[in-house]
Amino acid sequence: MRNLILLPVLLIAMLVPVVRAIPGDISPEEVRKAIAGGVRYLKKQQQRDGSFGSHAEHGQAGISALCTLALLNAGVPPDDPDIKRALSFLEKGSPSNNLAVQTYTTSLQTMVFAQADPRRFLNLISRNVRWLEQTQVNNESDYRGSWSYGTGAGKGDNSNSQFALLALHEAERAGVRVSDRTWKLAQEYWQRCQQDNGSFGYTVEQRTGGYGSMTCAGIASLAIASGRVREGNAQVRGEQILCCQQNPSDADRIERALQWLGSNFAVTHNPGMTGGTWQYYYLYCLERVGRLTARRFIGDHDWYREGTEVLLGIKASLRDDWQGSSLGENDPRVATSMALLFLAKGRRPVLLAKLRHGDEEQWNQHKSDVNNLTRYVESRWKFDLTWQVVDLRKATVEDLLQSPVLYFCGGDNPLPGSEAGIEDVARKLRGYVDRSGFLFVEAYSAGYEFDRGFRKLLERVFPEPEYRLQLLPPEHPIWRTEEKVNPDYTRPIYGIDFGCRTSVVYCPPAEQGQFRPSLSCLWELSRAGRDMKYPQRVADQIQAGLSTGVNILAYATNRELKGKEEMLSQPQKKAADDPFDRGRIRIANLRHPGGCEAAPRALANLMETAAAQLGIRTAAEDEPISITDDAIFNYPVVFMHGRNRFTLTEAERKQLKTYLERGGLLMANAICASQAFGDSFRREMAAMFPDNPLEPIPADHPLFTTARGGFDLSTVTRRDPQERGAGGRMEDVLRKVPPDLDGIRFGDRYGVIFSRFDLSCALEKQNSLECRGYIREDAAKIGLNILLYAFQQ
Repeated sequence: MRNLILLPVLLIAMLVPVVRAIPGDISPEEVRKAIAGGVRYLKKQQQRDGSFGSHAEHGQAGISALCTLALLNAGVPPDDPDIKRALSFLEKGSPSNNLAVQTYTTSLQTMVFAQADPRRFLNLISRNVRWLEQTQVNNESDYRGSWSYGTGAGKGDNSNSQFALLALHEAERAGVRVSDRTWKLAQEYWQRCQQDNGSFGYTVEQRTGGYGSMTCAGIASLAIASGRVREGNAQVRGEQILCCQQNPSDADRIERALQWLGSNFAVTHNPGMTGGTWQYYYLYCLERVGRLTARRFIGDHDWYREGTEVLLGIKASLRDDWQGSSLGENDPRVATSMALLFLAKGRRPVLLAKLRHGDEEQWNQHKSDVNNLTRYVESRWKFDLTWQVVDLRKATVEDLLQSPVLYFCGGDNPLPGSEAGIEDVARKLRGYVDRSGFLFVEAYSAGYEFDRGFRKLLERVFPEPEYRLQLLPPEHPIWRTEEKVNPDYTRPIYGIDFGCRTSVVYCPPAEQGQFRPSLSCLWELSRAGRDMKYPQRVADQIQAGLSTGVNILAYATNRELKGKEEMLSQPQKKAADDPFDRGRIRIANLRHPGGCEAAPRALANLMETAAAQLGIRTAAEDEPISITDDAIFNYPVVFMHGRNRFTLTEAERKQLKTYLERGGLLMANAICASQAFGDSFRREMAAMFPDNPLEPIPADHPLFTTARGGFDLSTVTRRDPQERGAGGRMEDVLRKVPPDLDGIRFGDRYGVIFSRFDLSCALEKQNSLECRGYIREDAAKIGLNILLYAFQQ
């Protein structure tokens, strides 16, 4: 048996950094700084009367509404003094005040009121909706259903028309119903406008080639109008819910327009137009397409990343504003407002992604299901969200990880046709869950083939026998995380506990011969703002479906979501990719029967953080190592965690005791503050060192200070999950506390450092509502301080 190899202090200074900045990389801070600068600039333009001055094209009310809308979407709250003055100015206006630009102004004003405080401004929103309905072109020409600058006759254009539809869309979301006739006329108008190649021009008469901005307008307008006109594949007849019906939609038209946009994609200019003509207007339209169609990629282009790179690149570093070259955009107020709308609305956090697999009939029977659920979650959590569609066949694991939850639904067998295809899908899904992703899976109402295929797929994703679907018990947090589910309409939900939580949930179809509407079907029926009147029994089922959905999403995300700007940085090169192994610090996770693999990425993530923040070459072993393996003496630090009771063998106790007495350090924590693991760990330490018990490490110990190059840990933040009342909503209470670590001393050093509160799930980047422990940032700091302490002994 060899003596333990200890790491000399000087080695830390000699080790080389493994992380370098990637050229062209965008940091979240750069995006936030650019948005903050744009906000500063617009606020400086505000006049004493609350307006933002006048404008030759948009008038005083138009430019003021545009600037106010940009500020609100950039995160300036409605009770901000500048916003309050702007709202006071805008509510004095009416459609008749600005004859030249009535449609633009009225539409922007409506969107401002809906964004700021829809309840307060409901009457004004309703007034503007009636005006827009009255001014829709209503003659027998091809222009029927469009909007012009203000009159209800003559020829409309696609720019005015898209702004009118955006306003009506936001008005319905705010609770003001728009007539079915208005939506139908608009849908038919936009259908007539589409050119043979899928693009759109400025008017219905333009047939010689489209523009990027107008094609974006056509996509967004068709998506909005058809979503109101089309009944959907979920229908109600009396008290009966019908799922997976077949109704025509504009999906093919939208897809053709997206193909044209992908083939002609640009962010440096407006495709189809010369020079910098309406570039900022186009980017604002592009953001809307990405959001309304739930696309991260248009063609092969990550539209938000590429647009953000351009906007950050063309803005002078010492200026807060943007300025274009074309008419209107040469005014920095207009260009800055549209740049802010792109950056701010485009960065809305992704709540979940719907997985595309097979053909459209397979995965997208209920096209508005996830969109409607997202809107419901927004109403509960009080912040703006978005969702995405991700093609499982084309996506990488990194692409999947852009979404905290993957919604995987269908009716037919989801397995690819080849063995290689099945293995590829299984590998991606396992890689996603391994890295803290959450799978929310559902079979459609009669999805028996999906059920059989998915269960086979799960055996590939989780070949280990301990990972099998289990019926979630009534006490599982999913049933009450956000709101109670009507017990008359609960459904069996199965799950797989993986890592620090239930990481897979599955809603199967009802038994054959029985009918239960899928959650997807119920979500599609919940069309917010449409004032749908359903029989009480149907309405109760829809509400139960929404409650189940929001509960699962709250459990999966802990209501903590990242904005898209957090996803813009390229993945950093990991130490494991370094071909030179010599001189790398390695740490091993100890194998034991108490759940040593419950948080499989915890140690690896800690070591990657150490490489990035401490500038050292690190690695975590891929597999846990047996305590009785003599190889443990090659590691200056070993790691131990779990959530179950365990007992070590005499051989394991003897080996671990020898390792610690020879100078090694054991870093341990109870996953999610598991009492069972904590009690077992203390018992084992007492058996090994009966005269040297675990004791609290003093708060003034150098371990908690910057003395060794680490972090000041005098105060850290700890999560304490709580329920509001009996069976009420679950929430995290965050407490500012000193770190609570126990240790065993060997002479003048600690050889065992143990946290009874969770570190591992936080290091796994899973902030579970079931988990009592330190927040992610502080768990990493505690871990890094322990490593620095160990390396410098």
